[in-house]
Amino acid sequence: MLVKEYKTTFLSELSPLYDEMEIESFFYIILESFHNKKRIDLALYPEMEMDALQLLRWQSTLAELKKEKPLQYIVGETEFYGLPFLVNENTLIPRPETEELVELIIKSYNLQPTTYNPKILDIGTGSGCIAISLAKNITNSQVFAIDVSEKALTTAKKNAEINEVTINFIQADILKVDDLENLSNYNSKLPSQYDVIVSNPPYVRNLEKSEIKPNVLEYEPHLALFVDDSDALLFYRKIAELAKKNLKENGKLYFEINQYLGKETVELLENLGFNDVVLKKDIYGNDRIIQCTRYDIRGTN
Repeated sequence: MLVKEYKTTFLSELSPLYDEMEIESFFYIILESFHNKKRIDLALYPEMEMDALQLLRWQSTLAELKKEKPLQYIVGETEFYGLPFLVNENTLIPRPETEELVELIIKSYNLQPTTYNPKILDIGTGSGCIAISLAKNITNSQVFAIDVSEKALTTAKKNAEINEVTINFIQADILKVDDLENLSNYNSKLPSQYDVIVSNPPYVRNLEKSEIKPNVLEYEPHLALFVDDSDALLFYRKIAELAKKNLKENGKLYFEINQYLGKETVELLENLGFNDVVLKKDIYGNDRIIQCTRYDIRGTN
């Protein structure tokens, strides 16, 4: 069967669920994943065919998309900050808003002298997208990453290998950690002090589930998504308390946050003594990123 002929079927079958531009995007992502061909290849070679096994694979993928399974999980990979990442049901699918968080950190720390060797900790690393992107783009950085999920860390380690960076991975439940210095990986103890701590922790309240699309709600790991309504800032409070102990003087704390809780998160950090607390909007105009600074605890903190 000609690939261009199947495209018509593909568009028709998915049109009740997705808009045309999204379906087109799906089609060409699959074309590259399954056939190692790009949009231009199909335009140049309109007689490109698929054999029976390839057709069966397309049909299976189409069936999963009709169930609203995320395409990234179907093909098993995605792109984040220009880098390839494996993803599966144990990891969240990286999103553009998180790329903005990464970009903010990279721009800040690439302004430092070349002799600077920042120690960076990513808490709740998931697929490793934040930690790996920072390690890849911040010169001379030492990057550490924590996650509670052993399966997520297995994927993150593979992604570090694919992207040829060294990340120190640690499995731990951050809510049960009293001091980051007490943690250790397979080889050694972790540093007692960091230049940067960053986290995109669970922040979606159960009351917001009605706003979540089925492709997220039914397939992405709830452990990494949801937090109890009664204490929606649980992870932010815990991580900030640890950052008070384990950030260097003038060290930076970065969060991706719940868009509805920007004011509350800012107040939490100010009450804990952080300075220069800045709330930033994402590309969609939602409150999404917070950065702040830990000054000398002998001073105002």
